[in-house]
Amino acid sequence: MAEVPAAPHRTTGSTLLHPLSALLGIPLDQINFVACQLFALLAAFWFRIYLGPSHASSAVRHAFATLFGIYFAVFCFGWYSIHLFVLVMMNYGIMNTASIPNIHRYSFVVAMGYLTLCHISRIYIFHYGILTTDFSGPLMIITQKITTLACQLHDGIGRQAEELTAEQNRLAVKTRPSLLEYLSYLLNFMSIIAGPCSNYKDYIAFIEGRHVHMKLLEVNWKQKGYDRLPDPSPTGAVMYKLCITLVSLVLFLTLTKNFPMAYIIDNEFLDKTPFLSRLGYLYVVTQAAKPKYYFAWTLADAVNNAAGYGFSGVDERGAFRWDLLSNLNIWNIETATSFKMYIENWNIQTAAWLKRVCYDRAPWYPTALTFILSALWHGIYPGYYFTFLTGILITLAARAIRSNCRHYFLSSVPLKIAYDVATWVVTQLAVCYTVAPFVMLAVEPTVKFYKSMYFHMHILSILVLLVLPIRPQARSVRKPQNEAIQNSAKSKDK
Repeated sequence: MAEVPAAPHRTTGSTLLHPLSALLGIPLDQINFVACQLFALLAAFWFRIYLGPSHASSAVRHAFATLFGIYFAVFCFGWYSIHLFVLVMMNYGIMNTASIPNIHRYSFVVAMGYLTLCHISRIYIFHYGILTTDFSGPLMIITQKITTLACQLHDGIGRQAEELTAEQNRLAVKTRPSLLEYLSYLLNFMSIIAGPCSNYKDYIAFIEGRHVHMKLLEVNWKQKGYDRLPDPSPTGAVMYKLCITLVSLVLFLTLTKNFPMAYIIDNEFLDKTPFLSRLGYLYVVTQAAKPKYYFAWTLADAVNNAAGYGFSGVDERGAFRWDLLSNLNIWNIETATSFKMYIENWNIQTAAWLKRVCYDRAPWYPTALTFILSALWHGIYPGYYFTFLTGILITLAARAIRSNCRHYFLSSVPLKIAYDVATWVVTQLAVCYTVAPFVMLAVEPTVKFYKSMYFHMHILSILVLLVLPIRPQARSVRKPQNEAIQNSAKSKDK
């Protein structure tokens, strides 16, 4: 019991809010994180109203966003924030000196290499008792942005338009950014603490006041009875996301601490609890672990929206959408009937980054390489690699089952409902089984957990892959616009 009070005082950043941390009994690093994000939310509203494109120049907006971002980083992470600035400046040098054919390779190696070294250092600094919010989180986001910009700069200057996919052509960057633009993109106060990663062209369009206008031009407003372009406000979207944030915070404070993941490998629990009950409890503790992610990512999305960033257009009902930077779709996650659907709606911007810098560019084994990159980006804890290697196996097995069996259940509504219910149960349990090592981190508890589960998902996945034929997947998203390259892309390994 003597160690409990020490937890709230532990931080690498400012101790200004130490009294509040002690009063609430919440670790100081978490208090600093929430305080910065709430202050960023207020600053974002002020930024949109008083430093909007019609009131301030792009240079002023860039400078304000950068300076506030640097302050937040120093407040939260203290001198450890120097890692962010070192990586940013190293890659600025690469961007301005490296040859265009190699700029994406050099940037990727340096950014991922530096991130990996920092991940290794965290083991020696914090061991397995890592802080909930340490400097590696922002460093991971900055690594995404650096590699995204480098790839898009390579596409814009070093490749012909005919060699690019439609998405690569749309996002290609034609000129090297200035130092101020570069710093603003990487260190702006809206995303420095919790992200998400966004595309450079979208960010610059936002700063210059073209972001919303470009999306509105995609709609014929005269047919809808408008004499001029509407002026969508993000206030409604921000309020909705803040409500989700509040609910997530309540669930985190009530559920997460009461249902720890470590309990599923407790010896007494394993001895007294039958297998099916352990599966049920695994689902419960996994659900209890989600609210902190829902809270952090939804609040980050709200901060960007409050600044006027994140407008994605108009939906089929004519409602304005502010989900360009959304990192999750909670409804689709909780109702996912396939492993693929779950992954596509969880940490959306990281999945988009993996697709753009790895999957779409990998000459061989894109699925495996993408999972490996994802594990390396997250860190070097063994549990991450158990999770992502298991994920590869289950993804391939799920793909084989879906392509070989799903069409048999589409002939009637009852069959389709039965299929959806069964696949929902299997998907949710498969995800729980896969992500448990991600929370446990170390080898020993991971192996103990999988032994207690009799490695059943691994065994079933291997049997599926041995029995069912693997049908080729259509991968049109990777096809370039040029027909000759499109044909050659078909020969890529799947």
